[in-house]
Amino acid sequence: MGENRGVLIAWLAFPAVLALLAVGLGLLVARIAGVRVAPALLMPLGFAALVVVGELTTSASATARLTVPIAVALALAGLALGRRSWRPPVERWALVAALAVFAVFAAPVVLSGQPTFGGFVKLDDTATWFAITDRLMEHGHSLAGLPPSSYEATLAFNLGAGYPVGAFVPFGVGAKLVGQDLSTVFQPYLAFLAAMLALSLYALTERLVRAPALRAAVAFLASQAALLYGYSLWGGVKELAVAALLPLAAAGFGILAAARGNARAAVPLAVAVAATIGVASPEGGIVWAGPLLAAAALILIREGGFARAARTALALVALIVVIALPWVLGTAFTPPTSASLTSGDALGNLLGPLNPLQVAGIWPAGDFRVDPSHVTITAALVVAVFAAALAGAVAMVRARAFEPLLYALGTLAAAFAILLAGSAWVGGKALAIASPAALFAALCAAGLLAERGRRLGAAALFAAIAAGVLWSNALAFHDVWLAPRGQLAELQRIGGMIGGEGPTLMTEYEPYGVRHFLRDAQPEGVSELRRSRIPLRGGGLVPKGGYADIDRLELNGVLAYRTLVLRRSPVASRPPSPYRRVWRGHYYEVWQRSPQAPLPLAHLSLGNSLDPVARPGCAALHSLASQAGVTRIAWAAGPPAIAAPLAGRGVPAGWSATVAGAVIPGSPGTVGLRVRVPSGGRYGVWVQGSARGSVGAAIDGGPIGQVGGEIQNSGQYLELGSAHLNAGLHRVTISYEDGGSLVPGTGGTPFALGPLVLRRAGDPERVRTAPASRAGAVCHAGQRLDWVEALAG
Repeated sequence: MGENRGVLIAWLAFPAVLALLAVGLGLLVARIAGVRVAPALLMPLGFAALVVVGELTTSASATARLTVPIAVALALAGLALGRRSWRPPVERWALVAALAVFAVFAAPVVLSGQPTFGGFVKLDDTATWFAITDRLMEHGHSLAGLPPSSYEATLAFNLGAGYPVGAFVPFGVGAKLVGQDLSTVFQPYLAFLAAMLALSLYALTERLVRAPALRAAVAFLASQAALLYGYSLWGGVKELAVAALLPLAAAGFGILAAARGNARAAVPLAVAVAATIGVASPEGGIVWAGPLLAAAALILIREGGFARAARTALALVALIVVIALPWVLGTAFTPPTSASLTSGDALGNLLGPLNPLQVAGIWPAGDFRVDPSHVTITAALVVAVFAAALAGAVAMVRARAFEPLLYALGTLAAAFAILLAGSAWVGGKALAIASPAALFAALCAAGLLAERGRRLGAAALFAAIAAGVLWSNALAFHDVWLAPRGQLAELQRIGGMIGGEGPTLMTEYEPYGVRHFLRDAQPEGVSELRRSRIPLRGGGLVPKGGYADIDRLELNGVLAYRTLVLRRSPVASRPPSPYRRVWRGHYYEVWQRSPQAPLPLAHLSLGNSLDPVARPGCAALHSLASQAGVTRIAWAAGPPAIAAPLAGRGVPAGWSATVAGAVIPGSPGTVGLRVRVPSGGRYGVWVQGSARGSVGAAIDGGPIGQVGGEIQNSGQYLELGSAHLNAGLHRVTISYEDGGSLVPGTGGTPFALGPLVLRRAGDPERVRTAPASRAGAVCHAGQRLDWVEALAG
């Protein structure tokens, strides 16, 4: 019930609150400018104003917490001042286009039935966006008072170095107003940005395509350009925000040009450009807005003469400086990650440079990093878009519809300049931002054909472009990487429990844990940005994205942490003796070091990666017990883990095997194997890996459970259920179902599964101790132990 309520708040209340704020702020900007703004532009203009206002308030720690009340007060003032001059609230067809685009961008998450988001594991930048927004709304750019942690290190690298934060301000304001965690409203925010893009594009077509329904069709299809849609499923908040602001800037030029020398009329354009700078950095803002403004200046000179154009340009620049300078001074001219912008070999998470043809907005591949399988059809659709876009641009020139022309040509010019001068990583972002512009020009040509009576040609062009766009996005919908809500919900609960009880260590690569959910517990991850050195036993560090069992880490590195947040696993070791388990969920356990427990002097690790327990060697045990100052030994015993590879005979057709003995299920099917259980009892059944579809287990023909849609980080296991087993041989079957094409996230390359692990269920055995002189008795008892420690006192 609580989760359903959260879904409703995320997808209904959050966008409604942002929309109301945007309308109020848009009316206020229009009032200040002394102009009448098209109803469809009010929300995008108000969104830009919210970016600008939030940039100003969060630029200082003292005013950061006032961001929400100031934004609300200004929006209410705008609603009060503009209530008489603005009717109706929005054009009906513009609203239809915006809501339809919102639904398309919402679909991959809404149809999953959970308040989650896309791009999990594929790209961890969203975790950084959460960290920045958390801090920004409370303390602005200040990092004062933050203890060292992965959370603090992430902020120092980004926020402390002047990372542009404009895209995160409306996100944080909306989350505060509806009282939801950022993770539940992130995808609704991206869908809201896409709706702002649709509204701006609808307004831009006014002088070119008159019929409201045709304008709505243009805005609907252009706003969901395939590459931009793909980036949105990676958490591409900046790409969507810039894409939404550029047509607003072009519309702002139209408002300014219509005012014929009224300096106040430059305010909407100045707000749009300032917001673009806030989202993309000063350098990025100049690159994206520069071509549009330069072309606008040429148009002003041609239409009204050099003197008038110069006065207008000076007024505009002065306004941008006044609006943006206070917070630009605290922002890096280029982002702290600028090496990835200019380095020729910087790919980020791309597999290689993206194909420039993707700017056409059609790319029928579930992952935009790879080529479509239907090359000929794709090529024909791309050629059709480019030919229609050229015809659309010519029509814009003939109709003297300068606003849509400025948007289309200015955006594409900026994108290809970035593509030529920047890295493949930033080039991909530029293509995504510009892809709606190419579609927009092509669709405007189709709209003009329809209005000139060439309905058959218009219908064919609309149908071809719509088929390409919707086909592309249906594949992306099917292949989306959805964050596992259950895991993150447990981390959110844990964060509320252990706040102030750090420092905290995570051994799993979980950026959403250490950068967001556990931020108040001074968290560090062994394979994350961190301030402490956490070496492995025998030397070395865990690589980024890796996982290490707690028993593989050097003892003193672990003991520096008061709290451990550990992923449950059948092959996980018990933490060192000073730690006691204080909470257990389905995915995680929380252990805390007792201040009264003696700290071990040395730690003898036993077992291996597939079985954490083993019989200790007598020589090693005697050596441990005989060290200087050792008076007692402590040990933790436990049941053995029974591991078996899934690859072998009877692997279904379409499945493949890995070198490590795991299987990659390329189709629905079942694999069976026989496992010998040494003693009777209740056993948990686990399999390593992730599952896009549904993975189930049965023992001796009886089903014991299944999980579905669980994407995990490296080294983790899926818990499939448990069963009471007698000693002896049992047949275990693991089945896989893909979920069908209508289920989001079940497509794409399947993940490897295996090995299978069975282990006795129950609480961990308590730590036992004995005098050091009894080390021989412990050794000869023949018990399988997790570890042995040397204690003093």
